[in-house]
Amino acid sequence: MTITQLTAFLASLEHGSFTAAAAHLDMTQASVSELVARLERELGVTLFTRGSRRLLPTTAALELRPHATQTVSAVQNGIDTIRALTSLERGTCTFGVLRNAAYYALADLAETFHHRHPNVRLRLIGINSAHVARSIAKGELEAGLLVLPVDEDGLEVRPLFRDEVLYASATRDPDDGPVTIEEVAAAKLVLYDAFAGWDDPTRRQLLERARLQALSIDPAVEVEHVETALDLVAAGTADTIVSRSIAEADGFPSGVRTFAFSEPMHDTIALVQREGVLLSPATQRLAELAEKMLRERLPEHRGRTPLDADPLD
Repeated sequence: MTITQLTAFLASLEHGSFTAAAAHLDMTQASVSELVARLERELGVTLFTRGSRRLLPTTAALELRPHATQTVSAVQNGIDTIRALTSLERGTCTFGVLRNAAYYALADLAETFHHRHPNVRLRLIGINSAHVARSIAKGELEAGLLVLPVDEDGLEVRPLFRDEVLYASATRDPDDGPVTIEEVAAAKLVLYDAFAGWDDPTRRQLLERARLQALSIDPAVEVEHVETALDLVAAGTADTIVSRSIAEADGFPSGVRTFAFSEPMHDTIALVQREGVLLSPATQRLAELAEKMLRERLPEHRGRTPLDADPLD
């Protein structure tokens, strides 16, 4: 028994003839007649008495009708639900974003996506990039936008652009020039992303540079948010590191100066998804929109360098 057989049966019952049912279903009369005959053979009953003008339903046909209607309706509802999901008419999109998402205009991303797909529920999970990567690898998130380097086992990584990392201080002489790793190791520092600690991609780069010179990085203060760190820098308590996107943002403390590193350091912003897994239509659309918006805004930031990459699968 197939859905097509049940559909032909219900149409024949409703319209009273194979010819009228065929016209309704956009099929040939012979096809509808054969589908009903096959259903009768499978059930071992006669469903219609074939008259000269009109089909007459038997008791078996009348008993079958509610079950056939329920079955066909359930299948059609399932098809409609899947079509709604794939056409972005409903569903939920959960997408990981880097902690400092606001400095990369991701509020605009959420607004644009919601305006285009108002019936899709959008959840942007803003946590440290190291934790975003782990959540994607575990299947808790489909995809995300994060800072490299992260542990990439089980992930497909597509770099989008690099954002220069700068040294921020309110007390360093503006004529002192680029900052060396030796100076950073000797400085009094306040570092943010305290929960992630040295798993944080930017802090991880700094630590690796220090270790190559047999040095250590020991922050005097650790806080969770970059804004708190910058408040302490502005007060002259300690120095920190920030991306150029943060340094160029409105509201960056006027008394804080930024300096390039003698060996330039960059955050690499990338789109990441779980390896070998197709993205849902909503997440695919959001990832495409994120890439488009970020790339369009690259010329606005002199510290960002585009990186070529293939589209997400």
